[in-house]
Amino acid sequence: MLKAYNTISLFSPSWMVKRLGEREYRRFFAAYRPKSVLDVGCGSGEKRSVIPDEICYTGVDHLATLHDTSGIDVFCAAYDLPFQSDSREFVFCTGVLEHLEEPERALREAYRVLEPGGFALYAIPLFWHLHEQPRDFYRYTKHGISYLFTKVGYEIVEIKPLSGFWVTFGSELNYYLNSLFRGFSNYLVKPLIAASNLVFLALNFIDTRIHKATEKWTWMYMVVARKNKCR
Repeated sequence: MLKAYNTISLFSPSWMVKRLGEREYRRFFAAYRPKSVLDVGCGSGEKRSVIPDEICYTGVDHLATLHDTSGIDVFCAAYDLPFQSDSREFVFCTGVLEHLEEPERALREAYRVLEPGGFALYAIPLFWHLHEQPRDFYRYTKHGISYLFTKVGYEIVEIKPLSGFWVTFGSELNYYLNSLFRGFSNYLVKPLIAASNLVFLALNFIDTRIHKATEKWTWMYMVVARKNKCR
């Protein structure tokens, strides 16, 4: 059974970021309604839960992934996708680009398999702690994202911050608390994390509506890009 985003516990350090990410992914799929999705770097496959059932889903990841492999349909590297050029309607790739030594090469490979006029949705971090080491290489500003995607040939449709300061700060605080008290004080730290999730998400909700500069503190950007029909 694949763990869905919407089953993430309130006591989890990742509750806020998963909740906000899920909301935006669902919004996108409701608006664009592709017939099929290629999820590059799908990990455990938990993102299937944000994709409507009528959309055909294919999840790909490499053999050495640290995640549960039960949700992977095709094993391959992001640099070498085993699909024909111009054959895929939609590419979905979240929390992956920072783990690739050659991100431009991976973007070009995704661009190759994407059909002309097809869309790609990426989620790319600006602020986040070291994770999945040693394969953790980069963080990206919106300007770097725009440069990289445009260089590959994409038309940028949208670059959207997925949070303001409070979710970034609160999530990192949660991860710190979780690591500090791991193993002997769950009865103390879990309620603190749950309270932190609720408080900081509420603060984020208020802040992003009154303070337009909050995107400079986002933990992650969501990027929607399109492959040009005229090549």
